[in-house]
Amino acid sequence: MADRQPDRRPREGSAEAAARIKQQHTWVDLQVRQAIERGDFDDLPGAGKPIEGLGEEHDPDWWLKKLVERERLVVLPPSVQLRKEDAELEAELDRLASERLVRERVEDFNSRVIAARYRLPEGPPLITMPRDVDETVAAWQSRRAERLAARRTLEAPAPRRRRWFRRR
Repeated sequence: MADRQPDRRPREGSAEAAARIKQQHTWVDLQVRQAIERGDFDDLPGAGKPIEGLGEEHDPDWWLKKLVERERLVVLPPSVQLRKEDAELEAELDRLASERLVRERVEDFNSRVIAARYRLPEGPPLITMPRDVDETVAAWQSRRAERLAARRTLEAPAPRRRRWFRRR
């Protein structure tokens, strides 16, 4: 019983695999031909136009550039990004609901500014300074109080009219 081996010849397996692959190629060609006859490829974007960048030199980052262009991503050096965040920080803080969230956001901003100061410059010089957390929170609280007061004056209830049929 230990001498039993399967009845398989090594060459037959590879010949069968080659036949299956050949059949698969013909099946794929048949599917493509039928799709062309149905007109599935007629309205594809770029039909009849030359392929972009075909004659140019090879750029290994072509896919990244296409992604940035297609998704309209903005890639800024850290100094410019932090300057932009600094200009928009107060508006972002005004959308936060609690003092704890405001403190966390300002501390996160400050830590990124400090980290950028210790790195080698990758673009324009970094002129953004860290913010004083307590001063920023106090300014946020005063802006919030002003917004709430303005909202209360706009939402003040109209004086109630006395109905004629009520007894005094």
